[in-house]
Amino acid sequence: MLSGIPLYLALLVAGIVVLYGGAELLVAGAGRLALGIGLRAATVGVTVIAFATTAPELFVSTIGALNVSTDIGLGAVIGSNIANIGLVLGVAALIKPLQISDIAMRRHVPFMIFAAVLLVVLGVNGTIGRLEGAILLVVLAGFTAYLVYYVNADPAPELDDPAAGDGIELRDVALVLGGLVALVLGSRWLVSGGTGLLSELGFSDLFIGLTVLALGTSLPELAASVVGALRGETEFAIANVVGSNIYNIIAVLGIVALITPIEIAPSTLRLELPVLIVFTIVSVVMMGYGRKLTRLDGAGLVAGYFVFLYLLFP
Repeated sequence: MLSGIPLYLALLVAGIVVLYGGAELLVAGAGRLALGIGLRAATVGVTVIAFATTAPELFVSTIGALNVSTDIGLGAVIGSNIANIGLVLGVAALIKPLQISDIAMRRHVPFMIFAAVLLVVLGVNGTIGRLEGAILLVVLAGFTAYLVYYVNADPAPELDDPAAGDGIELRDVALVLGGLVALVLGSRWLVSGGTGLLSELGFSDLFIGLTVLALGTSLPELAASVVGALRGETEFAIANVVGSNIYNIIAVLGIVALITPIEIAPSTLRLELPVLIVFTIVSVVMMGYGRKLTRLDGAGLVAGYFVFLYLLFP
């Protein structure tokens, strides 16, 4: 019978595997459902798929905040957003240079910057309470309404996918439900294994959230963006990361803050939040220059991410 560190390690690995599998099921089912009701494929990338790949952060942050501490939830979100830019976008760009569409730069990227800045503004007093959580969810509603408006203004979905608008299939509903069940189980195992393992080694809850849990919950974004880059669907890779970073802040932290207020340590205000802002601004500058993320840009982002991990170690 496993116990101690071997048990925590087994739970951690099992949690990551099940979380990844659940996210894949959810992404597949949600994407097919969205196309079935008539959303354009490009819109699916920044909305349905981005929100679906954010589900691990939502489950891990909520369960971690309720069962362990709010540091787990905050760390998972900040760490995941930094990993999405530094690791996910960086690796995708190393595989194939990513073209940035004018639509992404005009409609979605500004919201990613706004969400990161809003997090700093709301958290500068050291707490994201229920009021701040409500503000984040109001912003979420506004962002969703903004996207819906442009869905109606965009060309017909048949231009993107011949299967769009074919209706909802039971198989796709089953994929979504199965993915949600797997996410619940995987989140519980990942939180239990990750916190237990690093707690045994003497690390703080915030460090656990920023590293192990953040990397674990970023696996769906990494998989989706890498596959998109390999298939030449570079716009999808960009939209997935940009959308996920928006939802991580305004949806995940908004929901967690409504459930239980999130305390922000002074060290987080000094290091992690500024790093998030720097990564966001640098990535946007890179995307704006020539409307492309080159392999050199990708190498810089990945290197920056590993420097961030180095700075976290006590």
